Amino acid sequence: MNARSNRDATPAALACRDVIVRRAHATVLDGVSFAVRAGELVSLLGVNGAGKSTLLRVLLGLIEPEAGDVLLHGEALHRQRRRAIARQVAWVPQHHAPQFPYTVEQIVALGRLPHLGTGFALWRAPRVHDRDAVHAALDALQIAHLAQRDYGALSGGERQRTLLARALAQGARVLLLDEPFSGLDYGHHLRLLDRLARLAADGYAIVNTTHRPDDACNVSTRVALLDGGRLVADGAPRDVLDAQAVSALYRARVEQIDVDGQRFFRAASDASDASDAADAADASAAPASSHPPASTR
Repeated sequence: MNARSNRDATPAALACRDVIVRRAHATVLDGVSFAVRAGELVSLLGVNGAGKSTLLRVLLGLIEPEAGDVLLHGEALHRQRRRAIARQVAWVPQHHAPQFPYTVEQIVALGRLPHLGTGFALWRAPRVHDRDAVHAALDALQIAHLAQRDYGALSGGERQRTLLARALAQGARVLLLDEPFSGLDYGHHLRLLDRLARLAADGYAIVNTTHRPDDACNVSTRVALLDGGRLVADGAPRDVLDAQAVSALYRARVEQIDVDGQRFFRAASDASDASDAADAADASAAPASSHPPASTR
């Protein structure tokens, strides 16, 4: 049995089938079927506006599709209670603005809410195992020293690590991350890559959106490409990501470099010449303006 057959035989932790989402008369997702399984780290790539964040929100149940189904461990997502979903699926958004002046530790502690009664409040003494989960998450993301800092005063990268810690404290085994590397310095970027790979190896099901095909190719277990709201490729990283695919996806000429078992991408040596030629062609094809240039008016 090949790798694809093994993957298909494994039940999906989270999946959608034939999902359609329209917004303001535009089709954002067009018949998308997608799944993530335990032990997978799936990278979702596409240009801005391709539908990546929308797909994550559909999988979370935050956006109801016009058509199609979303299944969490084989059961319809819309039939499950939000608290039950939150115990199984954690969400790390690209942007987050707190409504109150929480400390970092309090933000991470919010991840424990799905496991607590409705009367829980952050100022009450948490249970021992909840407190342990919060401290373990702070340590895992190396932000224990920020625990009493005002979350709103943090840098973008520090906020991102705090939200990741909240997801870990939540205890969910399915993680959805929208551009989790945004704002991270290079060192923390590498450490997060390693942590996600280890979480997947421990049986977590992880989907992250990214604009870095190098990371996707070298760390992910699977890569999916969204283009114009359609899933145009989905498979093993090296089967999906090569110079031709990346060039087509991002409308930019790139070349690949394979070295020591890893694959990297860079701008093709003739990319600037091709870009200049394309710009010139666009300019010559544009209709002449009836007004003089702004600088001469």
